[in-house]
Amino acid sequence: MKTRTMTVAAALFALSAPALTAGGADDDNLTINGNIEMTTKAEPAAHLDGALPEVISGWHFRSDETQELEMDDFDNPGMIFVDQAREAWNTAEGSEGKSCADCHNEPESMAGVRTVYPKWNEEAGEVRTIQMQMNDCRENRMGAEPWKYDASAAINMEALISSVSRGMPMDVATDGPAQETWEQGKEIYYTRYGKLELACASCHELNYGNYIRADHLSQGHTNGFPTYRLKNAKLNGQHSRFKGCVRDTRAETFSPGSPEFVALELYVASRGNGLSVEGPSVRN
Repeated sequence: MKTRTMTVAAALFALSAPALTAGGADDDNLTINGNIEMTTKAEPAAHLDGALPEVISGWHFRSDETQELEMDDFDNPGMIFVDQAREAWNTAEGSEGKSCADCHNEPESMAGVRTVYPKWNEEAGEVRTIQMQMNDCRENRMGAEPWKYDASAAINMEALISSVSRGMPMDVATDGPAQETWEQGKEIYYTRYGKLELACASCHELNYGNYIRADHLSQGHTNGFPTYRLKNAKLNGQHSRFKGCVRDTRAETFSPGSPEFVALELYVASRGNGLSVEGPSVRN
């Protein structure tokens, strides 16, 4: 019990560390392949109500070595999985014998899609993520089995769809029929969970730029997902990252693809409106 108490105290102390012990966002510029200029700092959207003075990509909180990996597709290990998804894009599956290419032609036809997801689907009467929409296509157009949420095949395809939108600004809608889900996501974002009693905002709004252990806290924007993490040497999805964060508060967590994480994805995506799509990005 004493050890657990000390661990909790240490974590809370780290989150309350003064800014003078931390390193804030750097002033470097991100250009990919020498020609895709990225907006990595932007004015906050009105719906943030002054919560952030500026929205800043997580790229600015990484080391120079990690940043450089994202600046060239030959160095970016996440692009290996994008290439795998290009093969899958052209592969016929399911009872209908169709591939993604049969309906959408080249993957480049998806340019701009990543910028507006998650979004309201009128026919389904719900907010959908990219992975939810992909599985709808697989089941109802291809007659194929749906992918498990955040499984490698799904993450690879989401990375491909993201890659063709790199440089375009995130522009997720928060009003209209999506507003109720957005409000739910906002509530989750500010709710303290677990034995550590931490919310998403505890790290990514109140303490970005500070360090918790060896992790340089960013603002937690999702414009870079799917993200190749050096920590586990694979592409990571947003919901898997959410799950890990909630778990780290010593709480029971939600599942990838759950309504709670769909709502949280919508809200967190909207916090990064104005930042360029970076996926697949590279992070620690």
